[in-house]
Amino acid sequence: MFLKMPLLLGLIVLGAHVWTIKKEFVDISKHHGYFVASVEFALALFNEDNREEHSYRLLGGPSKRWTMIFLMELKLHRTICKKQDEDINNCPLQEGPGEKKVDCNFVVDIRPWLSQFSLLNSTCVQK
Repeated sequence: MFLKMPLLLGLIVLGAHVWTIKKEFVDISKHHGYFVASVEFALALFNEDNREEHSYRLLGGPSKRWTMIFLMELKLHRTICKKQDEDINNCPLQEGPGEKKVDCNFVVDIRPWLSQFSLLNSTCVQK
């Protein structure tokens, strides 16, 4: 019993340390595998929920992550392609009177071991 006590005490101290670690988002590469999948997920949901006939495409933006939660500040631009078109990534952007740009913040939680994505928050503002 006394031999197990240091192990138990060590786990309690370690648990308390892990619990008090500061939780903050950190910058990540736009090429990070799970990040790329998270962007595709958020953009697909945006296009699906959008009432417009045309799809939007990513222009870029900074991104951060905390564990497997990604905070993405994305700049979107409306394309000339319809939502049902297949190759939206290579679709030309609308210019002139039909041009629309949107700045969006998405928070996506991913569980890659379950192939699960969840949109925790989405806020978009037209420019």
